[in-house]
Amino acid sequence: MMPVGDGHVLHVEQAGTPSGMPVVFLHGGPGSGAQVAHRQLFDPQRFRAVLFDQRGAGRSTPKTGRTANTTQHLVADIERIRTALGIERWLVVGGSWGATLAVAYAEAHPDRTLGVALRGVFLGTRAEWAWAFIEAPRIFRPDLYQALLALLPANERGDLLAALGRRLRDPDPAVHIPAAWAWSDYERVLSEIRAEPPVPFPATLAEAARGRSTVPSTPYIESHYYEHDCWLRDGQLLAEAGTLAGIPGVAIQGRYDLLCPPRIAHALTAAWPGSELRLIEVAGHAISEPGVRPALIRAIEDVADRAAART
Repeated sequence: MMPVGDGHVLHVEQAGTPSGMPVVFLHGGPGSGAQVAHRQLFDPQRFRAVLFDQRGAGRSTPKTGRTANTTQHLVADIERIRTALGIERWLVVGGSWGATLAVAYAEAHPDRTLGVALRGVFLGTRAEWAWAFIEAPRIFRPDLYQALLALLPANERGDLLAALGRRLRDPDPAVHIPAAWAWSDYERVLSEIRAEPPVPFPATLAEAARGRSTVPSTPYIESHYYEHDCWLRDGQLLAEAGTLAGIPGVAIQGRYDLLCPPRIAHALTAAWPGSELRLIEVAGHAISEPGVRPALIRAIEDVADRAAART
């Protein structure tokens, strides 16, 4: 547990061999947390893998803490972890929001970045948020979109994410917990090609949390980042992709990813000399989609090979 200031304490773990090539894994969300399965992306005989739960996420404290929780804080936390562990340079791996943070970190610290492997590229723009939560569901899952919209009063349906965000900020658990589960179920269904809700989508917002003993933290942090445009200038990460020239990069992308469509990964790799895009056919957004996990493992290995050849 590593204190990083502002009342935040991060859960940090290492896996693999101490003499291996250092690599940091950046989880998605924002707000989801690192999982045991994420360690399995890295050959323990080759890598010294560093995983941590970002501010407000997973086992870090305070849970769902949104004070002093910005992209810039997270980039600074990555550097703080690197310095504390005595690592000079490392590979950077991330998926979805983790890809956003990986690109932001690599652009801020190219001298500390050996290479980058990404999955489901998201660059934090307003247009991407609108596509993921509004436009793509309207086109491809209109039933799901209408079911979520129906949970809100008619006068709040003009801005779905703002309406849910107000509830997620409400201190009353009877208000914010159902909103969190509605957001979480909606996003999960959109992340998988063949997904169905674990239970029928609720008829009322109050029913969304019924029978559930936990609370997903991701919606609270995601809404927080959405409301502040991820603390990035619109289009900033793509505009500054040229700073990554020469850093090996591979982006893994499901062709039918509704949350993070391939055009984003295509634009990033086109603007980043030394990177490539690998499309996975018949796959959506989640790492559990067919073919995505092995492709990401292969990408990590390939980026490591290229980084080793440059040093």
